[in-house]
Amino acid sequence: MNAPSFPPLSLLSIVIPARNEEGAIPSTLRHLHVELSLRKIPHEIVVVDDGSTDSTWEVLQETAREIPQVRPTQNPGANGFGRAIQHGLNSMTGDAVVIMMADESDDCRDVVRYWETLNEGYDCVFGSRFMRGGGVIDYPWIKLFLNRVFNLFIKVLFGIRLNDTTNAFKAYRRSVITGIAPILSQHFNLTVELPLKAIVRGYSWKVIPITWRNRRFGVAKLKIAEMGSRYLFICLYCWLEKMLSRGDYRKPSAPSEPLLSSGLPLPEKPAA
Repeated sequence: MNAPSFPPLSLLSIVIPARNEEGAIPSTLRHLHVELSLRKIPHEIVVVDDGSTDSTWEVLQETAREIPQVRPTQNPGANGFGRAIQHGLNSMTGDAVVIMMADESDDCRDVVRYWETLNEGYDCVFGSRFMRGGGVIDYPWIKLFLNRVFNLFIKVLFGIRLNDTTNAFKAYRRSVITGIAPILSQHFNLTVELPLKAIVRGYSWKVIPITWRNRRFGVAKLKIAEMGSRYLFICLYCWLEKMLSRGDYRKPSAPSEPLLSSGLPLPEKPAA
């Protein structure tokens, strides 16, 4: 019997939240579009203006006239990183999504690798900057220290080998986004909620190395002092689901899907 497989993905959506990113967003969008076009990946780029007070919205409209795949939209509600991402997820039309930052800190070539890995049959692809082949450039030392401490806490608490859970730059099939609803996080703790819910609910995943560089334009939006309790809340929320829900919210089984062990490589197809 042949191994079951998913049909190929047809459209990649990239969701990018943007708040006061007039200096960085044009080159981010152009580089991303060129890379995906060269690899012949069908794509749309959903950029969510999250209440910018500079000319970000005007820049997005101008870029959209140049690149039809760019779809600017404005977050109509209260501002917040998580709220902007949720608005982008609700606006996307693709059957897969990559969440990406507006400041060129994420590498466009890694988006291609995410797409290729999703097409191997995985539900999610998580990048790690802290594994062999990954790396960071100009990471502020205090943020780096706190990052490693909190990611170690998550790794031990959930018993997973993912060591970069807090990084927003990840990829999901659309079915995962639907399956982990409702999304609670309204701020940067969304970066933790999405992967942890996907893992707890039994979606298959793979970790690949990625690279990150500090922004060259604008000001970082993450406020560490404000986020500690929010990160802790969402981690404990997901942990309680893991321990107490008795699998009520797990991914529905389907015979047409390949059997993948979470975080492990796909099994090789047996020889005929």
